[in-house]
Amino acid sequence: MRSESIIKELEHEAAQTRKMLQRVPMDQKDWKPHEKSMTLGRLATHVAELPRWITMTLNSEELDLLKPNWKTNKPTTTDELVALHDDSTREAVEALRNATDETMMNKWSLRRGDAVFFTMPRLSVIRTMSMNHILHHRGQLSVFLRLLNIPVPGMYGPSADDV
Repeated sequence: MRSESIIKELEHEAAQTRKMLQRVPMDQKDWKPHEKSMTLGRLATHVAELPRWITMTLNSEELDLLKPNWKTNKPTTTDELVALHDDSTREAVEALRNATDETMMNKWSLRRGDAVFFTMPRLSVIRTMSMNHILHHRGQLSVFLRLLNIPVPGMYGPSADDV
């Protein structure tokens, strides 16, 4: 089944992401390194909820950004942030376990009204807009932590802080 390898990858990356989120100081959630950057709290929340894109992709045919249908999460503590990540990951794994190969290959679109940004198989959307997106923002989050002088956990081996 196509979803099995994604489940293994998601579970591995989720464990690494969880280590990062456990270090986010939500008492500094409004901090940002640059005026154009997201705040620490918004970025960390985005990372925590991104596995839900997998669930959304498998349970819909498209996302129209002019018709958002998600609730805004606003964790106020690190424990709430980690719980959001754990719940998001659990939901995504369950959706993947229930997905057939046919479902994984069905088309999915991202649009803003009449403007279609892309249409591709759900499997590709999950790999690019979910998995790669998580890793991209997790990398940003590691820089935020470094700038706040918070030890950064290793993701694929020890970090400079683990040595």
